[in-house]
Amino acid sequence: MSCQFDSEQNYDEVLGKGLRLSGESREFFIDGRVRDLADRMPAGFRPRRILDFGCGTGETCGALARFFPDADIVGVDVAEKPLELARKAARSDRIRFSRWGGGEALGVFDLCYVNGVFHHIEPGQRNDILRAIRERLAPGAYLSFFENNPWNPGTRMVMRRIEFDRGSIPLSHVSAHELLRGAGFLTPYPTRFLFYFPRILSGLRVFEPALARLPLGAQYHILAVNP
Repeated sequence: MSCQFDSEQNYDEVLGKGLRLSGESREFFIDGRVRDLADRMPAGFRPRRILDFGCGTGETCGALARFFPDADIVGVDVAEKPLELARKAARSDRIRFSRWGGGEALGVFDLCYVNGVFHHIEPGQRNDILRAIRERLAPGAYLSFFENNPWNPGTRMVMRRIEFDRGSIPLSHVSAHELLRGAGFLTPYPTRFLFYFPRILSGLRVFEPALARLPLGAQYHILAVNP
């Protein structure tokens, strides 16, 4: 995996250049993803440990801690500068951060959340990274896999505006299912698509749950299982 984000002088500013097209903040999308994850979990599922793979500056770790109040959260990334910011901003003793591949023992997890990471990984390395994630998951644990949907024209426009997304290689939900199964995961649940309408059309968002199977949302969510 690349450490390209260590070279970014202002991660939030660069990301904001793209997200401005939607009219929404980064927090809006974080909350939408984690809410969708929490809603999809089987009744009675109470993860004790959650891995946020590719956590960046750690904002999603806070959302995971809110939605899963019984869980400890470990955010990992390959880039040290975002991790430094994450550690400074952390507001819960249930959250900690670690450098992926840094030698620290991470333990075993009941759930792994990953968002927008795999389009930055070279295709030839993706299977190995997924297998490494799977090794850190308990049997029956879940992998919540979010990615940008290349079938959505708005997503492609946003990615062109974000410096660290230029040159990345997006993967469709079809390719993602194949990748996950190739790494040994089960994908028994249908893909869900999120974020259809920008803020200017927010009145139409009431229809988004009914559109969740239509492969045109800005992102998709695959809930996979470690057998």
